[in-house]
Amino acid sequence: MVTRAATRHLNELAANFPVVAITGPRQSGKTTLARMAFPDKPYVSLENPDTLWTATQDPRGFLQRHQGGAVFDEAQRFPELFSYLQQVVDEDRRPGRFVLTGSRQFDLHSRISQSLAGRAGLLQLLPFLLCEAHGADVKALPALSRVLFGGFYPPIHAQGVAPGLWYGQYVQTYVERDVRQIINIRDLAPFQRFVRLCAARVGQLLDLSSLGADCGVTHHTAQAWLSALEASYLVFLLRPYHVNLGKRLIKTPKLYFYDTGLLAWLLSIESADQLDVHASRGAIFESYVVSELAKARFAAGRPWGLYFWRDQSGHEVDVVEESPTGLRAMEAKSGATLNRDFFTGLRYFRELAGKKLADTTLVYGGSETTTHQGCHVLPWHAAATW
Repeated sequence: MVTRAATRHLNELAANFPVVAITGPRQSGKTTLARMAFPDKPYVSLENPDTLWTATQDPRGFLQRHQGGAVFDEAQRFPELFSYLQQVVDEDRRPGRFVLTGSRQFDLHSRISQSLAGRAGLLQLLPFLLCEAHGADVKALPALSRVLFGGFYPPIHAQGVAPGLWYGQYVQTYVERDVRQIINIRDLAPFQRFVRLCAARVGQLLDLSSLGADCGVTHHTAQAWLSALEASYLVFLLRPYHVNLGKRLIKTPKLYFYDTGLLAWLLSIESADQLDVHASRGAIFESYVVSELAKARFAAGRPWGLYFWRDQSGHEVDVVEESPTGLRAMEAKSGATLNRDFFTGLRYFRELAGKKLADTTLVYGGSETTTHQGCHVLPWHAAATW
């Protein structure tokens, strides 16, 4: 059983809040983590129709049977639970009493902000980090393309399911269950095309009008569909860094996927060898690096604080972070051999930011940790340590 990096932060939340909520995509390991971290608490699945019916018929009686606390799985299935929980925890503020899990980001967040503000600590659990999926022994890591193709969802690594088979079923289940619950979609074909087009534009500036037009839907519909993908933790947006550095800046966000295996499946990549020579390999690698940073920050309870920088002349840095010591800039390049061109964006940004810049880092597809002209160089397997 894999010990998740988020366990420490989860225990911190449970020591300070009467309610702890774990949210994230389906199959990211939320239930497993909750049951491992709180083995003495009764487990109650609100996906079970009988359990859900019992809870909705008599909410007070339902909670009274769990006065000592419980793990309520897929809590967003019972929206009224949050209001009743508010009353219960206000009478007894013992920390770590109730644990909620949910697979729809906006539902759980909104319910907590409405009814449990100040009473609940929130943990966002994404698919495995690289070190969780493949262990800490760098020498035992598969090749980069195999890692990217396999992705990071726990069932693939725990059960040894072929990635292509698993992701096909995952997308089908996701479309049939989650999306239809979030938004009303009658014809799935345009939406499925929309998801694949998002995959084809990973790492690019988001153009919803173009995406909508390619699917035959309006800008408003494309926005609703993108929100559904965000709510289910399939995609996320990286916002541009807006602070004026003397140039006209791009203000459009960039689109990324949380999981490279899902991304590869949506791009119809059928093997690691095919991914190795695929035109989107660089974009998939960039998505891997940014998602590793996201997963590491969520697991540790750190604020997001990540942006990209790009001006209207096309100069760009993949990731910018504001730190106490100044700006930090990072580029992701999939090539295994260091190339002078890898550092072009970082050099330009260094000259522009001047004393505001604390450090620059390149994450590349090679295996060596080194420095180059004052820039830190990290191998691909160390991306999350940045």
